[in-house]
Amino acid sequence: MPGGGIGSFFVPLILIFIIMYFVMIRPQKKRQEQQQKLIGSLKTGDRVVTNAGIHGLISNVKENTVLLKVADNVKIEMDKSAITNVVKES
Repeated sequence: MPGGGIGSFFVPLILIFIIMYFVMIRPQKKRQEQQQKLIGSLKTGDRVVTNAGIHGLISNVKENTVLLKVADNVKIEMDKSAITNVVKES
């Protein structure tokens, strides 16, 4: 009788799933939580960087968007989810 039964098939499959969870799924959830925390803490006057690499100063925060001043007399409205980083000035 070849093989070791049904247990020899499921044990490696379960181990692969556990490894995938700790390598891929868990870090992604942590990044998502950090992004949500960042979006929730945005306020007028913050210097930010968007996912497109645009640097600007938040001039107005709305429910789902922010008004970003990128140059003198140049403001663009962006989704909050486009903000990837708040720049800390020293």
